[in-house]
Amino acid sequence: MTIYSYANVFALHWVSKSEERRRMYHRMEEKEMAKYRKLSRTSSQRKALLRGQVTALLNNGKIVTTEAKAKEVRKIAEGLIAMAVKEKDNFEEVTVKTKVARKDKDGKRVKEVVDGKKVTVYDEVEKTIKKDMPSRLHARREMLKVLYTVKEVPTEAAGRKKNTREVDLVAKLFDEIAPKYADRNGGYTRIVKIGQRKGDGALEVLLELV
Repeated sequence: MTIYSYANVFALHWVSKSEERRRMYHRMEEKEMAKYRKLSRTSSQRKALLRGQVTALLNNGKIVTTEAKAKEVRKIAEGLIAMAVKEKDNFEEVTVKTKVARKDKDGKRVKEVVDGKKVTVYDEVEKTIKKDMPSRLHARREMLKVLYTVKEVPTEAAGRKKNTREVDLVAKLFDEIAPKYADRNGGYTRIVKIGQRKGDGALEVLLELV
């Protein structure tokens, strides 16, 4: 074999190696791109959108959205539910002393005059609370990173700031949602196709807790 033949063999070998390397990088890029859907939004917009929809799903039990968004929301929501199922009983009950405002028969706070000023009267009572173990506390903090604050207003008192109350979604996850799925290994949500949306023709779906 001449020196030119060796050169040709080497060149072919180098080209094949380069092609193989290029294909490997292309496959790696495809895997990286397939990790999540961008949903035609910037990173911060996408994060805010998904946080809002996960919060709505866990608060209301179902949401209507597009198929692409539903698949992304489902991944996050099922992760939170799985975390809640794992840690739901990982706490200890402790008794603490706390001060509670004294109320009259109408539910109003009792006040007394001290040094010419009206002050609320408090009673000291014993209260049993759930103290999170370290892993449950970590799970609670991870949930709080995702979930937005939800405020609930009674229908008969709509528009009145006084009657609004904050919904503790983390407590709802641990105490209401997790016990329902204690014997279920994943698959906490379902997607039901509704049809195409008017305007852009996007496929709308109903995402709900099973």
